[in-house]
Amino acid sequence: MNTQTSFEDIKVNVKLKLAALWASLMFLIIYIDYFHLYMPGMIEDILKEKVFVFDITQGFITAALVVVTIPALMIFLSVALPARVNRLTNIIIAVVNIPLMLFNLAGVAWVHMVLGAIIEVVLLGLIIRYAWKWPRIET
Repeated sequence: MNTQTSFEDIKVNVKLKLAALWASLMFLIIYIDYFHLYMPGMIEDILKEKVFVFDITQGFITAALVVVTIPALMIFLSVALPARVNRLTNIIIAVVNIPLMLFNLAGVAWVHMVLGAIIEVVLLGLIIRYAWKWPRIET
């Protein structure tokens, strides 16, 4: 007896796809920054209160928190916002984040940073694509 089995392919809502992409992006942001600490001289620079060309101040840390808070909040907002606002918000925030992710390559950029930036931009591109092609219903 020759029986074939197949796997059930559940259609995943675009909101959940967007939330999963933002969550993946957040993990990459965190790990790339974490691995950056292993690069020679980085800990010494931090002890000298420097990150790249920036002084480590309350303003710098607050700005850094804002930069990562926005994609972190997009995990929730992608699920919670109504479709029309959700679509536009995802497109705008993803487009704005592309140059921010690439800015991390300024200065010394090791292979892990370049690879991470490429993956981050691909994820942001997928966010833009899914939001742009948001399924429509006829009313």
